Amino acid sequence: MFMADIAGVRVLYTGDYSREEDCHLCAVEILQFSLYFNSEKMAKTIRRLAEKTPKVGETVSGFLVKKAFTYQIMTLDDLHVFSQLSIENISQRITIAYSGAFGVLKHRLKQIFESVESLPDEESEGPAFHVYERLTVKYESEKHISLHWRSDPISDMVSDSVIISILLILIFITSYC
Repeated sequence: MFMADIAGVRVLYTGDYSREEDCHLCAVEILQFSLYFNSEKMAKTIRRLAEKTPKVGETVSGFLVKKAFTYQIMTLDDLHVFSQLSIENISQRITIAYSGAFGVLKHRLKQIFESVESLPDEESEGPAFHVYERLTVKYESEKHISLHWRSDPISDMVSDSVIISILLILIFITSYC
């Protein structure tokens, strides 16, 4: 649909490219109207957040849940009660082929990262260490190591950088041996 100016007369062209004849309306027949939309959004606080009325300028923290055209702010504990959403923890594990010495790996990662701490043997099966208390590197066998972490944005970044560091160490070991 578009407006055309033919011989000084504005005509609205409504061609729909079907088998029906096209319809032309003169500008006199076209009604003009305006629509106004309110851009304000309102969110209701629920349960624990609604117990205390916030003061003007006070920050309210919680989860914003949009359901149809309504917005609700709620705490993590209320999320499963008032919505069909649930929170789950995801534990991730990756096994990497690594045939070098585990002590060399730990030493190289200590040079790169500030916090690399050994785990007691009772706590893990075999040698292992933590990187930033978020990622656990375990010695699985002579040819494999595994990385374990609970998924969140920071732990995922730490694990990505440790994986890249391990792969770079492997490249360095294989190119000079």
